Amino acid sequence: MADESNLVSQTPAPLTEDIYSLDEKELEFMRSQTGIQDERLLKEHILKVQAEAYAIHPYHCIRRFAFTKLKLARLAFGYEQLLKLGRERDHAIFLDIGCCFGNDVRKAIADGFPIRNVVASDLHPEFWELGHKLFRSTPETFPVPFVAGDAFNPAHLQVVDPFYSPPDTPIPTLSELTSLNPLHGHVSAIHASSFFHLFEEAQQLYLAKALAGLLSPERGSIILGSHGGLPQKGLRPRANSHGGLMFCHSPESWAELWDGQIFEKGTVRVDAKLVEVNRRDPPT
Repeated sequence: MADESNLVSQTPAPLTEDIYSLDEKELEFMRSQTGIQDERLLKEHILKVQAEAYAIHPYHCIRRFAFTKLKLARLAFGYEQLLKLGRERDHAIFLDIGCCFGNDVRKAIADGFPIRNVVASDLHPEFWELGHKLFRSTPETFPVPFVAGDAFNPAHLQVVDPFYSPPDTPIPTLSELTSLNPLHGHVSAIHASSFFHLFEEAQQLYLAKALAGLLSPERGSIILGSHGGLPQKGLRPRANSHGGLMFCHSPESWAELWDGQIFEKGTVRVDAKLVEVNRRDPPT
């Protein structure tokens, strides 16, 4: 994840547990991952880790408990395809970029994606470490490689042209990665949620080019995720960001971005859907 310091107010809003809630699937997942069955104790545990994370980087997504939600598993367009790749393709590498605590990648592994073929990345390694605390794991019990870095830094993720034939580089050993660059052309599935909309339009174009260069040319390889959108592309106010604006694509502009601007026209299929979501945000 690239630097989001411009999205953080100088005086962070206080935390509140008023909007804390887990639906049935989230509760089941958190219980299974943490081993904490008592709902009261589980809530106390989550609130404690939330406070530690907010003290490091007071992001709105931390304040509204986004790290307890299961965004990836609810993507109708691609989640089953992701799991299918894990079952049927040898060495199907799955990258979760902007992973934060790692809740989505942990859900995919729990649902059957081979843990040996998973890698995660974020700007802030502290969040990945807090993910171990939240889910009561260790690097030994949950050995997914984590690669810290800025997605806009070429030393971490260089923009290269998309691959239309297999790369001539070997598949890297995930545990030895120090950047994402050795993954160029080797990644079968890339998940990025609540990530693109952090940035301006030109930065979103750059980020799309960077991720496209990681994707394997094998048929069925996918990039999937969810982000803020609009019926017509443009700017909208950010939630609880004291007047800041968010650039959002529309389903049509999102499809045009990938099919024609990033990849050669007609070489990819883009499924994009705009869904109105009613969510409770903490007060400013």
